[in-house]
Amino acid sequence: MSWFEAFVLGLVQGLTEFLPISSSAHLRLTAAFAGWQDPGAAFTAITQIGTETAVLIYFREDITRIVRAWFRSLTDKSMRGDHDAQMGWLVIIGSLPIGVLGVTLKDQIEGPFRDLRLIATTLIVMGVILGVADRLAARDESGGKHRAARPRKTLRELGVRDGLIFGFCQALALIPGVSRSGATISGGLLMGYTRESAARYSFLLAIPAVLASGAYELKDAGEGHVSWGPLVFATLIAFVVGYAVIAWFMRFITTQSFMPFVYYRITLGIVLFILVGAGVLSPHAGESGH
Repeated sequence: MSWFEAFVLGLVQGLTEFLPISSSAHLRLTAAFAGWQDPGAAFTAITQIGTETAVLIYFREDITRIVRAWFRSLTDKSMRGDHDAQMGWLVIIGSLPIGVLGVTLKDQIEGPFRDLRLIATTLIVMGVILGVADRLAARDESGGKHRAARPRKTLRELGVRDGLIFGFCQALALIPGVSRSGATISGGLLMGYTRESAARYSFLLAIPAVLASGAYELKDAGEGHVSWGPLVFATLIAFVVGYAVIAWFMRFITTQSFMPFVYYRITLGIVLFILVGAGVLSPHAGESGH
């Protein structure tokens, strides 16, 4: 991998990680369109350490408060009803599905799941689901002719059942094209949470999974066509750009809907199907041996 490729892919990772459009799909597609070799699942996992570091810094006050309360609750029974201590447990519980499935499906994640036809399908299907979830949220928030606006849930109402559902939604992102934030936010909206609450928990829930996945893949870093220098460079680019995107996105969702991302996902999926169907792109473009 050249330094220019690393710069572009790091930029793509930072721009797309927190938007509901799938960073893994965009890394895969960027390489395919440019005629580069697929950077692979390991490259994605490691560069996500950069974007996840941006999450740690942006939400540092929330994270510090949750971690302190959680540790105190281990020895102080009176803390076990504290919201922040409960959030610590809920993040752990919600991380279990992706941890188990990530190890179980490792070969599929690095192989068949990167087929461009599957990516096109997940872009469209999850785009439709996000659109439906967003419409339901908008209807509750605005009400209508014959009913008042319906209050939606906040993270203070999050329990074990919803935490696990969020976790299974996050696990869907093991398939490129689904989007970690897209799946968890859609799940949150369908369960009745506000946009801000669903997005905030989505980002917090991703921390253990992304850091663990990136640390696991570090053992193979520098092998194959991706050397250490470009990999670290791409991760740094992803961190800087990712931080700016989080700040923008958290402001955006307080006043805007997710429909622009829905239209983008569906359009990209259709274009991808057309290109593959017309033979312009191979469904395995950029993969080793293709």
